[in-house]
This record gives sequence, C-alpha cells and structure tokens, in this order.
Amino acid sequence: MGNQPRWPGFIFVILGASFWGIGGTVAQRLFQEDGITVEWLVSTRLLIAGILLLVLSFIRDRKQVLKIWSDKKARIQIVIYSLLGMLAVQYTYMASIQLGNAAVATLLQYLAPVFIIIYLVLTKVSKLKARDIFAVVLALSGTFLLLTNGSLAGLSVPASSVIWGIISAIALAFYTLYAGVLLKKWGSLNVIGWAMIIGGIGMSIIQPPWSVDSSNWSIDTYLFLGFVILFGTMIAFWFYIESLKYLKPQETTLLGSLEPLTAIITSVLWLHISFGIYQFLGTSLILFMVLYLSIFKDKPEESLQIIRTEELGS
Repeated sequence: MGNQPRWPGFIFVILGASFWGIGGTVAQRLFQEDGITVEWLVSTRLLIAGILLLVLSFIRDRKQVLKIWSDKKARIQIVIYSLLGMLAVQYTYMASIQLGNAAVATLLQYLAPVFIIIYLVLTKVSKLKARDIFAVVLALSGTFLLLTNGSLAGLSVPASSVIWGIISAIALAFYTLYAGVLLKKWGSLNVIGWAMIIGGIGMSIIQPPWSVDSSNWSIDTYLFLGFVILFGTMIAFWFYIESLKYLKPQETTLLGSLEPLTAIITSVLWLHISFGIYQFLGTSLILFMVLYLSIFKDKPEESLQIIRTEELGS
C-alpha cells in the first residue's frame, strides 16, 4: 500500500457495502410488487454482472482472463466454487428476502463466521477458544432477538425465510473458506467474474433470463433491475475489490458491516418494514460479533473475514 492515500479505499468500501445493502432492499421490492422470481433475478444478475466484471478484467490484463482455464485443477475448483459458493449464496439469500425481508435476510447471512468457527474446530484447524464461545453466544442471542423481537409468541419473519437465511450463512461460510487459494492465484476480478457467469448459467437451466413476462413492467421496474444488477452486484463487488488496494482486509471487513445497516435503514424508511427495539438490539449483537472477530483474530489462516469478493455478497 506504501504511501498512497487511503481515502479512496474508504470511499470504495463504504459505497460498495452500501450498494450491497440497498440492492437487497430493491430486490425485495421487485419480488413483492413486480412479481419477479428469485430464479430469474439470480440468473440474470449473475450473468450480466459476471460478463461486466470479466470485461473490466480484460481491459486491465487481457492475457489473464482465460488463464485460469489452462489449469485442470483450477477448472474443477472454479466450477465447484461457482455452483456451491457463488450460486448457492446468491440464491439462498434472495430466497430469504423473498419470503421475509432484506434486513433479516442480510443479518442471518452475517452468521457465517459462526459456521466458520464450527468448521475450523471440527476439522481441528483451530482449537475452540474463549473468544469463539463468546462470539457464538453473541450470535445466538442476537439472532433470537432479531427473529422474535423479544417475544416467544412468534417469529418476526416466516420460518421458511429463516431457514433460507441460515442456509445462506452456511453457503457463505463455504464461499469464504473455499475462495482463498483461487482469489490469490488467479485474481479477484477473474474468479468472481467467471463464478458469476458459471453460476448464472447453472441457474439459467432452471430459469432462462430470456423467459420472462415483462408486459406489466413499468419504468421503475427496469430502473430497479438496473440498480440491482449494476450497483447492487457488479459495482459493489468491484468497489470492494478496489478498496483492498488502499486498506487492510481487516478495515474493509469492519466497514463492510455497513451492508446490513443500509439494508435495515432502506427497508424501514422505504418499504416501511416493521423493526422493533429488540430487533435493533439483536442487530447490534450480530454486528458486534462480526466486528469482534475481525479485530481479535489470531493466525492469518484463521481469519474470519467475510470475503464478498464477495464479498462480496452479498
């Protein structure tokens, strides 16, 4: 990073995280008011955003774009990462939004560090530490308050939304752990771009982007779709990647926590989603858990940074 100014990095990560959070809220609006399906939105946004990221990578270094396909091991890894990582994270997150709301879905996805801790302990990569137990307690307490708003009478969102949100967190944990070697060797733009395209192709088998009834779409529908695809996906990933040139990964992770905050703020103010005091308290506990693990981490290989570049994903 040298002596280069750090302010561009702060701008990139703040904008990227904010676009992710707002993109989830805009997607919720598309699901609820325009009848757009999760399958169609996921396949379309992944394909378009993936192509744009690869075009950007080609402009920077045209020789690097196709290089990953010359390595047999990398070809297998990128397909696994695309389908079980990128596509799984995107689909489960959007399904949770459609069945519930963007605020809760985003926060449930942020439970990924808990599943990373469980995996590292079970595989004996690391030993269970007091800080890990504390983090899990924070996560469970925050999730309880978030989903119940302090009352056992019922959930704040449907159980199906909760299930998809938890699966989304598990998928993000896999996405984060599996991405390391690929990102380091082949470059973030290339890996994320190809993963989006492959994931988009995979979802297109179920729901082709060209097979959609747009007869009732308004100008707002097209504008919101453009925002989700360009700002909420492509630009959000790109800005997050760019921020790493100016900031430490730990700093980008901390500022990346703006994502759920923007999702909550836009959901409450724009879509008028009900969010009680206990839910705000639960949100605080979950975000504190993420910040706590980001600040107090041990060895590099045990880093619990949520890599959205992906992280970015959100």
